Amino acid sequence: MLTDTKLRNLKAQARLYKLPDRDGLYVAVTPKGAISFRYNYSLNGRQETLTLGLYGDGGVSLSEARERLGEAKKLISRGISPAREKARAKERESGAKTFGDWAEAWLRGYQMADSTRDMRRATYIRELQRAYGNKFLTEITHDDLRSLTDKIVARGAPATAVHAREVVMQVFRWAIERGQKVENPAVLVRPTAIDTFEPRGISLSPEEIRLMYQYMDRIGTSPQYRVAAKLLLLTMVRKSELSNATWSLL
Repeated sequence: MLTDTKLRNLKAQARLYKLPDRDGLYVAVTPKGAISFRYNYSLNGRQETLTLGLYGDGGVSLSEARERLGEAKKLISRGISPAREKARAKERESGAKTFGDWAEAWLRGYQMADSTRDMRRATYIRELQRAYGNKFLTEITHDDLRSLTDKIVARGAPATAVHAREVVMQVFRWAIERGQKVENPAVLVRPTAIDTFEPRGISLSPEEIRLMYQYMDRIGTSPQYRVAAKLLLLTMVRKSELSNATWSLL
């Protein structure tokens, strides 16, 4: 079994050599004197080697290597390759993207109406870009998001705060679905905890609608525009719902 004293006294040789520790852990010493902790295992009929870290200043201690071995064995017991998980983690780190990068990817790639996309892009630029644009996803916590939404509410814009929270929620979901191992901070910041909204009653009275009709007949615009505006007043549907509606002959 290895000890720190033995590890400190290891010398390089002409060829790589190995020394065992316990529970399958061993060290490999290269001709240049680098000492690495390793573990060989079999998974799904494959032989794999996991490197747990380099020994020495700024590297991994013997006790840390043994702890990492225990974590690796837990993954193996679940049929997960720790070597492949380590490689995936390196790939994610080497190609790490900021929140701003992920936000732009989501705004381009997520299917939504153009008007919704414009609104969410504007929310990102006004409310989130300065605070989170250059941060990595792992740097953004639910406390950060809570603080940001509180500031937006304090300036009298609770609906904007809810929209900002929704953008963060969707950007993190987009990243997580593409392999990012991060927690979504928006999960712990519920919209109802940001602010509550009272349902609105009828915005216009019948008399107000009548006056609006009379005014629209006097303005200089196309007949098609006036008809569309009158339909919106009567039906109270969204613009897209009206423009995409079809007429039935039945």
